[in-house]
Amino acid sequence: MSELSRPCDAARLPTAEQIITASPEECVALAKRFGLVAVKALEARIVLKADGPTVRATGRFTADIVQSCAVSGEDLPVKIAEPIALHFVPLADSPASEEEIELEADELDEIEMEGTRFDLGEAVAQSLALAIDPYLEGPGAEAARRKAGIISEGASGPLADALKGLLKK
Repeated sequence: MSELSRPCDAARLPTAEQIITASPEECVALAKRFGLVAVKALEARIVLKADGPTVRATGRFTADIVQSCAVSGEDLPVKIAEPIALHFVPLADSPASEEEIELEADELDEIEMEGTRFDLGEAVAQSLALAIDPYLEGPGAEAARRKAGIISEGASGPLADALKGLLKK
């Protein structure tokens, strides 16, 4: 079960814009799922339109999250605002095979439905996961690297020398 379940049925699509707002409990569960310090808010505004046997979902989502710096571990508040463009499609009839397939650009955001049902909330949760920067660095990252001995004040080498030369200009 998804932490942000909002089941929909392609046979009975709502005509109004769908507003998905994560409850405090859902925010806690999403933070745990994605390894974040916190999800403070998540909201999506999505319009659903039937396209033959498929459903197109377009709109935007916003989120306020707190994640750890990838280097220092300090808590960093992050605001995310992203468009959503998803395509819910009928379940493929062919059995899964080990054969490698290539997807076209317009197939990348296709999500298979179970019969005529799909979970719009789970799609929003997955969109959030894709928008999170896994290597986010905060202002204390360089100091943490120096303290750990990963970099030194007098870094040298051809690239470092070239960069120093640019800084002097």
